[in-house]
Amino acid sequence: MAKLVFKMRNVPDDEALEVRELLEANEIEYFETFAGNWGMSMPALWVKHDQQFSEARRLIDEYQGLRAQRIKSEYESQRARGDTRTMWHSFLEDPFRFTAVVIGIGLVLYFSLRFFLTL
Repeated sequence: MAKLVFKMRNVPDDEALEVRELLEANEIEYFETFAGNWGMSMPALWVKHDQQFSEARRLIDEYQGLRAQRIKSEYESQRARGDTRTMWHSFLEDPFRFTAVVIGIGLVLYFSLRFFLTL
């Protein structure tokens, strides 16, 4: 019986590709389900054989740990170089849009909370 080994909703394409390659390189038979036309189904990778599930899960856990370390180190190096995007960069890029979004957020908060804050 097939077992769910990796949920792929909101997973970056490069990570999904690397997980597929990892399973193939270790000769773990799997199949993939997709979200469908309306995104209602669960996109995931499923191991075909129960005996391979624990090995697949171990490999994916190791991979995700290494990926997290790699992504964090890349972010830290970008931050050290000053290449990270901040709110100030967003404002400088398009001040009108930034101001409109902030005003919009303020209006939504005001209309959402005004009934709770009135006496």
